[in-house]
Amino acid sequence: MPIAVHMLGLAVFALGTSEFMLSGLLPPIADDMGVSIPRAGLLISAFAIGMVIGAPLLAVATLRLPRRTTLITLITVFGLGQVAGALAPTYEILFASRVISALACAGFWAVGAAVAIAMVDYGRRARAMAVMIGGLSVANVLGVPAGAFLGENLGWRSAFWAVGAASAIALVGVVALIPRIPLPEKKPLLKKELSIYGDRQVRLSIIITALAAGGVFCAFSYLSPLLTDVAGLSDGWVPTVLGLFGAGALVGTVIGGRVADAHLFGVLLSGIAASTVLLVALALFAATPAAAITLSFLLGLSAFYTAPALNARMFNVAGAAPTLAGATTTAAFNLGNTGGPWLGGTVIDLDFGYAATAWAGAAMTVTAIVGVAVSLRLHRGTPSRVVETSAPAAATGTATAGETATGAR
Repeated sequence: MPIAVHMLGLAVFALGTSEFMLSGLLPPIADDMGVSIPRAGLLISAFAIGMVIGAPLLAVATLRLPRRTTLITLITVFGLGQVAGALAPTYEILFASRVISALACAGFWAVGAAVAIAMVDYGRRARAMAVMIGGLSVANVLGVPAGAFLGENLGWRSAFWAVGAASAIALVGVVALIPRIPLPEKKPLLKKELSIYGDRQVRLSIIITALAAGGVFCAFSYLSPLLTDVAGLSDGWVPTVLGLFGAGALVGTVIGGRVADAHLFGVLLSGIAASTVLLVALALFAATPAAAITLSFLLGLSAFYTAPALNARMFNVAGAAPTLAGATTTAAFNLGNTGGPWLGGTVIDLDFGYAATAWAGAAMTVTAIVGVAVSLRLHRGTPSRVVETSAPAAATGTATAGETATGAR
């Protein structure tokens, strides 16, 4: 695996910490800004909305720009967004800073994923994506609990300052280690890239990814108040449990990345089914501290076990548009990260309680399983037209799997 791919994973650590750290900061932010916890939870949705809009928008806007320069610019804007959040005097400005940060994060994900995929051959796509997703896993293991710890001891703004510092370190790494990747001799055509959305398998992949991610984060976004108000744990337990979720995510990413290339649909079905069972268990046993802690770890494992397969599937079905494939996957995940917290907040506002967010999440993942079953049936009825591309050719941008085999399945 090229060192540049690992560098992208390290940069994603900073992005992921910012994206998910609010799960452990909602109570202090709500108190400081004078808003309810569900309204503070909309800051999570704000980031997700920015990702949804930013991924395809910036992918299209930067389609013909040098990849390395684009990554440097985006990580710089992201870091400045963290500084703006740390200094935000009002909820509205904090909300805006989250959207701006998310736009930059989305662009980095989209371009970074395309760069990572271009550096490896077809049979190692899930592994390459697992390295990037591993940055998210480490963010959940270290970054999110550290953010919760800082929020509890030094105020929630300190967590934003810490992510800003991590972004500066990531910027240095990108400048030093990401190579200059020449643009393809044949310039990408926007019309050709956009044509992928006419493919029903692409549309199905978007739906499946959004539902699978949204189901887990419907409950995870409100894990902090669930642990304290339902399970009866002290505030000091929150960083630890968030760290356990992240540890499960790291284990799941490693396993899923190694298995998904050979058994993609098996990973999708087993992983999403496991998330469904765990969400139901969390809804039933949230009041038992030991159960809530254990299920948090297992839920992180099942969610991130599935993630490399979801990413690889999108690149397989949208091979004609590698840049938009990465952007579309990012947007799909964050459609779920928008809808999940929104649905969870709605359930809470209706006085069903924090545990009910897990029931709502399970309903989303069950629907995702149906989508995978439909996609598998269509896949079996479609002849494979994938032509593998050597890693060196892909790395120089002269050819991609999508260019040699349009409509790869």
